[in-house]
Order: sequence, then C-alpha cells, then structure tokens
Amino acid sequence: MNLIRRLLFELLYLRKPQWDTGITPPELEEFVQSQSAGRALDLGCGTGANAIYLAQHGWQVTAVDFVGRAIRAARQKARQAGVQVDFWREDVTRLQEDVSHPKGILGPFDLILDIGCLHSLAKGEKMVYMQNLERLLAPGGFFLLYAFLNEVEDSKPGLSPDDLRRLEAGLTLIKRVEGMDRDRPSAWFTFQRMGKLPGGRVLPQD
Repeated sequence: MNLIRRLLFELLYLRKPQWDTGITPPELEEFVQSQSAGRALDLGCGTGANAIYLAQHGWQVTAVDFVGRAIRAARQKARQAGVQVDFWREDVTRLQEDVSHPKGILGPFDLILDIGCLHSLAKGEKMVYMQNLERLLAPGGFFLLYAFLNEVEDSKPGLSPDDLRRLEAGLTLIKRVEGMDRDRPSAWFTFQRMGKLPGGRVLPQD
C-alpha cells in the first residue's frame, strides 16, 4: 500500500472518519449469536469496536490495521473494556506466514471479518489479500464481508463481479444481502470455506 495513501488515512484519523461509528453492525451481532466462539481475525479493524465486541463474546481475536492512530486508539479502548485483543499495525497485503516473524500471523481462524477493507484495495493487492485469506481461514470457517459494489473495476472503492468470482472460486457463498450506503450499492456477504475437518471428516455441503 503506497505511502501517500497511508499518510492520508493517518490524517483522516486526526478526526473521526465517517466509517468509524463505534457501533457493531447487526449483521455481526446476528452471526455471533448463531455461532460458537473461536478464533477471529478482523482485517481493517479501525479503532477496534468490532474486535472488542467479539472478545466480549468469548472470541480469541487478532485485529489488523495499517493506521497507527487507529491501532493506538483500539488498544486503549480494549484496555478500558477489560478485554484482550491482539492488535497489529500492519498492511493486510503483507501478512507473513511465519509467526516468529515480526509481521507473522498464524491461522487458521474460524472467522475472518472485513468491514470495508478489501473493497478499498487496488487490483493486485486484492489478489494478495485473497491468497492470505485462503491460508488463514480454517476449513469450515466463515468470511464475513461488507463492501461497496462496482459494475467494473475502477478507481472507486468497491468489489467488481470479477472480484466476487475470484472469492467464490475458493469459498462457498452462504448469504448475500444487498443495500445502499451513501448512495452507492453495497452488500454483506457470508462465505464459508468448505473442506476437511480435523480427523479427515469432510464438511457437509447442503
């Protein structure tokens, strides 16, 4: 992710960005109520509201954002809430597999959450992100995603039909709920990674 964009986001967090509502969306609340707690990874976590919500409901949470101001605020909020979240200041396209490496995040995770991160990446960055997703998401794990939608690949944040096809090449789409956000098409997606569970059992595909 280029330096200019990183500096822009740092400046945006001098105030409160419009996306940093501090409110956990009902889609995540509904998911948490329907699933047993496990390991969760929040990509593009901002100031940590959703990571903290997950930790408060029994999840073991790792959360990543490339904005230093956001991560510092998130750590403070977690301390105030009395929960443990492993916050990382890092680019979501540069996560390393080796946990001994300073940038290493080791999966698998039962839930990967992304509210408005993937859709902001350039085309090449999206490809790297999706490769990391394949490595980090556990068999049977869920990828809960919120994004703007674009009809074609362009400079505005959003996922194109090609982006969604690439996601569906490796994950099964369980649910898609479309809406409008600031006069732009958007959607919540629930994906699941099908495959083998420990012991060689295969996940059912209804």
